[in-house]
Amino acid sequence: MGGQRSGDELLVVGVSLTGKRQLVLANGKNGNRVLGSQSSFALNGEEHLGSNYDRCVFNEEKNFKLELQQSDDESLSGGDFNVRDLEVYLVKEWKIPAKSVATAQPWREVPLWNSPSLLSLQDYVSKYHPIEDTSVTNVNILLLGEVGAGKSSFFNTINSIFRGEITSRACAGSSKHSLTTTLRKYRVRDPSSGQYLNLRLCDMRGLEESEGVKTQDIALVLDGNIPEHYQFNPASHATPKSPGFKRDPELQDKVHTVAFVIDASTINVINTAVIHQMKEIQSLIIERGIPQVIYLTKLDKICTDIDNDVKQIFMSSACKQAVDTVADVIGVPRSHVFPVKNYEKESRLHTPIDILALSALRQTLVFADDYLED
Repeated sequence: MGGQRSGDELLVVGVSLTGKRQLVLANGKNGNRVLGSQSSFALNGEEHLGSNYDRCVFNEEKNFKLELQQSDDESLSGGDFNVRDLEVYLVKEWKIPAKSVATAQPWREVPLWNSPSLLSLQDYVSKYHPIEDTSVTNVNILLLGEVGAGKSSFFNTINSIFRGEITSRACAGSSKHSLTTTLRKYRVRDPSSGQYLNLRLCDMRGLEESEGVKTQDIALVLDGNIPEHYQFNPASHATPKSPGFKRDPELQDKVHTVAFVIDASTINVINTAVIHQMKEIQSLIIERGIPQVIYLTKLDKICTDIDNDVKQIFMSSACKQAVDTVADVIGVPRSHVFPVKNYEKESRLHTPIDILALSALRQTLVFADDYLED
């Protein structure tokens, strides 16, 4: 049998109707609770009846064997689903997505979820040019974050929007260690003009406790020393002797904005070592005067309302709390935190998802111009 209590984070599985004379319930909010032998507890899980061996028979060699007896609901459970004698032998963690309480007012200005709004954002991004007083023709946006946070998926989302269909140029998915092992500077082509956008989304090895990218390598990426397709080595950082190392990088080679990509469902359990490395990276970013933003992903995992309708994202109290939390943890203004929804389970494009991604990218380009102007 198994039981699940809505809203709690503990799942009781596999119970026996014989044995203990008192019932211990594991409850994620109230701790352990004991019911006496005279009490009963109505299970809300499922009942799976099998067979039991309950008769011992001796053969001619005076060795015994267990004879199989079939049991039914009536004989085993007394005809109802109320447990009077129960033994809990396994308790597993079970995270149940909370149904977020809608805020009375949107916690941020809500965009127009329609085609004209989407076309306006696409037009801005497709016609974007870095400020003319520099030699930069393409701004470099570096995507940084934990393994599995959605860095490669964000690029795939942007690429899909301009291609007009779901694409998967960058390798994305779930893995213990980073699927991206080299520095990639992805460009996006606009089919309507046949030209590439004047930006590059730079993807690299994810942050993790043991097999992640070295902070020294990130410093070299920021400064434009490391070439595209450089293979990161978790055991050692790049040096001037590394293949393709640029000793005198130009402004065009450097990073112009950093976007931390963070999984909203793991904010409270981010590894301490990863948080420490993020702080080290932030020090490098601030020293260089590079703007930083946060793309907050996987909000549909913390709020069922968003999972059902992405347009509810700015009415979700769970989303607002996630934005507030990540802004405090990472140390950036809340206005620099952009909730996004990457294409993951979808098989076709959706206007609200496109609007969220392009809104985040548009503001990132504005910040890149701020950096170039300084």
